[in-house]
Amino acid sequence: MSPSSDLESRIAAIAALDQPVRRDLYRFLATADDWTGRDEAAEALGVPRSVAAFHLDKLADAGVLEVRFERTTGRSGPGAGRPSKLYRPSQQEVAASVPDRRYDLAGSLLAAAIAESTRSGLPVGECLKVAAHAAGREIGEDASEAVRIATTKDARTAAVLDVLSRHGYEPEVGRRREIALANCPFHRLADEERELVCGMNLDFLHGLLEGMASSDQLTARLDPAPGFCCVRIAAA
Repeated sequence: MSPSSDLESRIAAIAALDQPVRRDLYRFLATADDWTGRDEAAEALGVPRSVAAFHLDKLADAGVLEVRFERTTGRSGPGAGRPSKLYRPSQQEVAASVPDRRYDLAGSLLAAAIAESTRSGLPVGECLKVAAHAAGREIGEDASEAVRIATTKDARTAAVLDVLSRHGYEPEVGRRREIALANCPFHRLADEERELVCGMNLDFLHGLLEGMASSDQLTARLDPAPGFCCVRIAAA
């Protein structure tokens, strides 16, 4: 999935709830103990079964609900009837923002750093440096195949740009092949704690480039500029 279509799908999932019946259906399913069928949902909301089915399927198409088929009569074999379509809220969180922000990633890194600091007694900042680099490296390694099979410098750069885009950075290639990042995924946090968050961001991107085996061609550095992320990536 491309970066733009990923954001569009997340926005569409949230937009699917911009309808009163769908919001009521989602609330009902969120409080249910198990998978729920169309008849139960229709009865709970006091709407026709066809209306409940229509809106349940719209939520499922948007990825807000999960679906499975199951015979609820307890019978099997010939004459048991068709399996019922059952729904429950998706186990995947749905979040979208414009510009794209990744506060969940920042929260995960900060939580890991605090937990390690509590366990080891090391300063939180030192633990955050390690956690951010490790997370970036893991993401880079997951995407490293695109760099490995690239036969040109442009193809390797394109692979890095794709990963940066998928994580909300909106990369732009400028003069001397330098990559400027037009969006900061941690913008609000960086405004509040600039040194801590920008350092975390730099360590994360160092790890990402290392994981993609691109750190010998591209290097990340702190270089704040108005309207851009605090980190820039330059050709080595």
